[in-house]
Formats: sequence, structure tokens, C-alpha cells
Amino acid sequence: MKLDLPTAMEGMEASICGDKLGSLIFEVAKNFFAFLGMVIACNGLHFILKPFAQPRITSDIIVGLIVGNIGIIRRLFEKFNNTFGFIIDFGMMCYMFTLGIEMNPQVIFERPNRHTKVAIAGVICTFLLAGIVCPILQYFPSEHRLIDFTISLSTMLASTDSPVLTRLITQLKIGKSDIGKLVIASGMHSDFLCCLILSIGYIVTPLPLFCHNLDRNMDFKKNIKMGCVVLAQVVFTRLVSPVLLNWVNNENPDGRPMKGPHLVLSIAFMVLMCASSTLYDYSPILSAFLVGICLPREGRVSRWVITRINYMLTTIFFPIFFLWMGCEANLWHFEASHFVTWVRLSILLVVATAGKVAGTVVAGAMLGIHWPESVAIGMLLLIKGHLHIYLAIKVIGCGAATLSTGIVMVIATFVTVMPAPNVVAHIIRRAKKRAPTHRLALQLLDPTSELRILLCVHGPQNVPASINLVEITKGATDSSILVYVTDMIELTDDISATLEKDEGVHSAIVKNKEVMDIRDQVTSTFQAYMEEEENGDDITLKRTMTLSTINNMPQDLCVLAEDLMIALIILPFHRSQRKDGTLDDGNPGFRYVNRKVLRSAPCSVGILVDRGIGSVEKISRCQVAVEVAVIFIGGKDDREALAYASRVAQHPGVKLTVIRFLVDSSVESSKLVGYHVILPEQENEMRLDDECFAQFYERNVIGGRISYQEKHLADAAETFSTLRSFEGQYSLVIVGREGGVNSILTRGMNDWQQCPELGPIGDVLSGPDFSISVSVLIIQQPRLKGEIDGLDEDFSII
Repeated sequence: MKLDLPTAMEGMEASICGDKLGSLIFEVAKNFFAFLGMVIACNGLHFILKPFAQPRITSDIIVGLIVGNIGIIRRLFEKFNNTFGFIIDFGMMCYMFTLGIEMNPQVIFERPNRHTKVAIAGVICTFLLAGIVCPILQYFPSEHRLIDFTISLSTMLASTDSPVLTRLITQLKIGKSDIGKLVIASGMHSDFLCCLILSIGYIVTPLPLFCHNLDRNMDFKKNIKMGCVVLAQVVFTRLVSPVLLNWVNNENPDGRPMKGPHLVLSIAFMVLMCASSTLYDYSPILSAFLVGICLPREGRVSRWVITRINYMLTTIFFPIFFLWMGCEANLWHFEASHFVTWVRLSILLVVATAGKVAGTVVAGAMLGIHWPESVAIGMLLLIKGHLHIYLAIKVIGCGAATLSTGIVMVIATFVTVMPAPNVVAHIIRRAKKRAPTHRLALQLLDPTSELRILLCVHGPQNVPASINLVEITKGATDSSILVYVTDMIELTDDISATLEKDEGVHSAIVKNKEVMDIRDQVTSTFQAYMEEEENGDDITLKRTMTLSTINNMPQDLCVLAEDLMIALIILPFHRSQRKDGTLDDGNPGFRYVNRKVLRSAPCSVGILVDRGIGSVEKISRCQVAVEVAVIFIGGKDDREALAYASRVAQHPGVKLTVIRFLVDSSVESSKLVGYHVILPEQENEMRLDDECFAQFYERNVIGGRISYQEKHLADAAETFSTLRSFEGQYSLVIVGREGGVNSILTRGMNDWQQCPELGPIGDVLSGPDFSISVSVLIIQQPRLKGEIDGLDEDFSII
């Protein structure tokens, strides 16, 4: 039998290739199952730690260190070491790229604000302290490049991992509070500054090029060339990217599918920019960060890139990243028995903590932040994350530090994250203690005592209505009220430039001519009212001013009300009436102020919608000049409105009508059986409503001073038609903000509300379909946040 040698050789080669392919598929399958197990383990431990409010990175680090040190996983890692390294480097490029897009490089050239000052103070203090202490413990065994490595370590200790911090603050639901916003912004700015320092420092001393050869001399010409290339990359990206991406955004408006060629062109441009400087040995990770900060943050393309990359990082990259971390950080070689190892870990934590806390306390003292909150901010800005772990592992691979030192850095990252939930819990506890717990509701005030009112005005246009409201509020001749008239002035850059400090830092004089003219007009009008013979004895008038940014104005008003022991805050509606009787679009900033004050005020709040009450020339005490109605459906706000109306009813120039809306029992029994279920809380509210109204009826209605009407209605449609019948009958209608919020008489009204802050009834009465001559006063009783289990997400504490 003759053997065909070429055919046999081909058969052997095919068999060998088949065996290799099968072996490769088997190894890939093992990697896939290792990845799948890593994902399941991370999610499982995160679910277990959820009651402790620990962020995701905590469980990821624990699982990575455990799984990465399992023998079979380590052998698998060693076989695919180069592939792992490529995946990790590519993933970190994407991570730094999205981090750069979310940064705002313009803050370097802007006037420092609160979060910028906090971030800079924390970075400087930590950097200096680390630069002094770290060389003493010799974290790096070689004397060569000691200064360079120390500066790099100091920079990383001074930085904050802003993505981890932002997710943590959002998860713990304090992101909308003032301290949450400050922490997020400060963390972002701190991260930006430190990454920028690393990016510039890499040009001066590209440390990875000296790995395993620290005695190597620097090539200054190469460094200069690298710096020029990076500068050209930054300038070109900054100039070209807005033009290109804005064109792509305009060609692909929201709501339409993104065109493939435009998307490919955008991604190709980003990849080309990121890769350009790497040709001259510049770090691809830092190059991606610099390109990211040069791209426009707004626009559909940027949003698309951030969303897709973050999804890829969360679902695919981070499990692989922490598995790589565990494999590189070989715990079997960790010198846990050495005392110096734990000293180094402790010193790293002490230096980072002391630096951040000291810096934020100093900045907080200058900004007027209470020191407990400053300490809490410093502890939150201490958080480290993925970039710090990546650099710690790279230091091990570079040979610049021992394995134990690198693992110490990883553990230090883990320890900085763990206390964060307890710090946030401390912030919430302090916010609860400072939340208003005392009642300043009108219902509980002694009718013979002085009524304190904080009357807010935007300008002279609000004064006539405010004066008439003050006039009817003072009620009987023997009652007195103390009115603080405060101008709500938005602090702009122009006004800020005219401020002059007066006797230290606690007060300032406004020299802006426009503001001075507005205040003079308001003051002169109120003085003319006070000089009338019959007003001087009953009303005490004082002037104040709230000069703040829109974001800070609600807090300033609430603090002012608490300091002055105010019982009622009167806010003007953010929309004003035009000459044709309709309301303009108004100022959205003042609408934000009204809504925030409603949520945080320590006393009752009223919003006055002026649609004619200001045009009443003079409310006489000799004859009826104003027809006023108060609507009562039920609830604590309606009871508060009734308490206010009892004061108004005492004024001789006011004719008050109380209109109570009741559910038509016959209709309810026939049509709503099985639909309208009364809860125990509602039943208690109904009992309080009946008691309150009975007392009011006995004191005021029986004597004949107040008219009383009952309206038996079936549903919200009849409520709406009844409100429409008020047109032309009354000059002012007083309602509770959440009147009948659980009643079938208002159910469904929220579906078409234009201004939810006015409540269902107030929104209807002030809407464009209602009479243009009926003013509305919406009253809300204070919300006692200090008595509930949690706080609103937008609470104020600093």
C-alpha cells in the first residue's frame, strides 16, 4: 500500500489546527464563565450590602480581591495576561474620556465660587501634607525619581473620584440638597484639577517610560516635542470639535434616528484625536481625558457617547477590571505580618483625611459653613475610585513600588469609600435637628397676640396689592400686626460688583442705582400708607432686603422668617397681570423660590395672585369696600385658610363669605359605592375639619358678621363649574393650597394643573379661563419635616 505523504501531512496539520482551535475555544469559554461568575458574585454581594448603603465599588473590590486570588483564576489570568492588559487599558481610556466630557474646563478662567474654593482648599492642603509625610516612610524603594513619584502620589491622595462620589450621593438621596450639590460640584472640580496636574506632569516626567530602569536619564528634547504635540492636539480639538459636533447635532435633531455616516464620522474624529499624541509616547489614558474636556458637553452626540460608554463600563468593563485588580494584587505575597505595612496604610489614610478635612474646614470658615458640615464635606471628598486602583496596580507592574505597597494603596481606596454612608447619615441627622419642629401655624396663635408677617415684594408693582392685603389682615381696631416688608432682589454679577462691605463681612451696602430706586419707591409707598391717621397705631412696619442668588434666596427667606419669629410669609405670584387682564409668563426664578419656600418654610405661607385687589384705591373702615370669600373643602391647609379668614372678617371694610364644599351624599351612595374608600388618616382629618369649622361657625357665623353658604357637589366637574360661577362676585378668594387633596371633589384636577404650587383650587381660580378681576390668596400650613422619618431630597443645612 503506497502512502501519499503530502496528504498525510495536510491531515496532520488539520488535526493540529483543530486541536488548537478547540483548545482556544475551551480557554475562551473558561474566561467567559469566569467573567459571568464575577458578575454574579459582584451583584450578589452588592445586594447583601444594600442595607448598609454601601456603593457598588465596595462589593466589587471585595469580590475582585477574593476571586482574583483563586488558583485556577490566577493561572487563567497568567495565560491571557496580555489580553487582560489590553482590555484594561482600553477600558480606562473610555473611562477617562467620558470623565473629561463631563468636566467643564472653563472653571479655570471663571471667578471662584463656593464649590471651587472648597475643592482647591482640599487639594492644596492634602497635596502639601502628603508631600511632606510620604517620603519619610519610603513608599518607593528606589531613591531615583523619588520626588516625581511622591508628587504623583500626593496628587492622587488629593484627588476625588467624582463618578463614584456622584453615584453615592444620588443613591443616598441627598443630591438635591444644598450640601449634596456642593459635594458633587467640589468633587468634580477636585477630580478635574488633579487629572489636569497628572496630564501636565506626564509631559515633564513620563514615569512609565522609566519603569524597571529608574536610572535612565530624561530626554528633554523628546519631552518638549511631546508637550508641543499635546498642546496642538488640545488646541485643534477645542477649535474643530464644536464646529463638527454642532453640525452633526443640527443634522440629527432629537426624536429622529441618528444617521450612521454622521455617527461614524464623529466617533472617528474622537478616536483620531485621542490617538494622535500617543504616537509620541504620551499616555493614551491622559490623552483621552484631554480630548474629552475639549469636546462640547452639550448636544446629542456627546450624550450618546456618554450613555453608551457608561453602559459598556458598568456591564462589561468593571467586572473584568476588578478581576484584573485581584489577579495583579497577589494577597499570598502581601506582607501582612510586617508592622511597617500597616503603618504605611494608616499614614496614607491619615494624611488624605487630615488634608481634605483641614482644607474644607478652612474654606467652610471663609464661606460661613458650619464646621460639622465642613468636616462631613471633607470626608466625602476623600473618596477614591477606579483611577486610583488602576494607578496603584500599574505602580506594582512598573517596579517602582513593592507588591505590599501597591496592595496598601488598593486597600486605602476601599477604606475611603466605606465610611461615606455613615457620613451622609450624620448629615441627615443634623438636618433633622435643624429642621423646624415648632408650630407657627395661624390656627395655634392667640387671636389677641401680635401677628408677625413677612411681606415679600419683587418691586413697586406688588406694593398696592400688598398694602391692601395688610389692611384687611389687621382685622379689628384693637388687634396689631408687625409687618416686615422685604425686597426680593436677585444677586447678579452687576449688583455684586457694587456691593460695599460694612463693618466686617456680615453686612454690605448696595450701591446699584436700579436696586436703590426700587427700594426707595417701595419704601415711600408704604410710608405714605403708614402716615394715614388710622393706620399708625395698629401696624408696625419694618423694612428688610433679601439679596441672594435664586438658588440661595429660599433658604435666606426661611432663615429670616425663623429669626424674626414670623407666623405668615406672603409671597407674590411669579406672574403679573397685564393691562388686558391676562397674566404674563412671569419669572421662572421667582417661581422656583416660591416652590422651595413652600417646602421649607418654618411657618405658614401665602401666595398672592393679584388680579385686581391692588387696584382698590382705599379700603375704608367705615363701609364695605371688598367682597372676600374663603373656600373650605377640608384638610390642614383649608383649616389654616379659615384661621386667616377669621382675622380678615374682623375688618369693617370687608364682607366675608364662607363657602363650604360638601360631597353630595345621595350621588356618592348611588354612583360611588365601592370606589370611594375612606382611609383612617382621612377619617381623622375629616373629624378635625368638622371640629374646626364648628368652632369657626359658632364664633363668627352665628353672630351675623359672616355669610355662610354650602355647596353639595358630586365630583370635580361640578367643583369647577361652581368656581366659575364666582366670576364678578368677589375681589379676593382665600383657599388652602392642598384643600381637599384627598377628596373626590378635586380628584382629577391635578391632571391639567399649570401651577401645582397653587394647589388644585388655587390653580383653577388663577388660570387663564377664570375671571381677570378675582385675586386669589393661597395659604399653606407649615410642613414639619423634623417630625417625619426622613427629609425631602432638597433639604437645606449649610
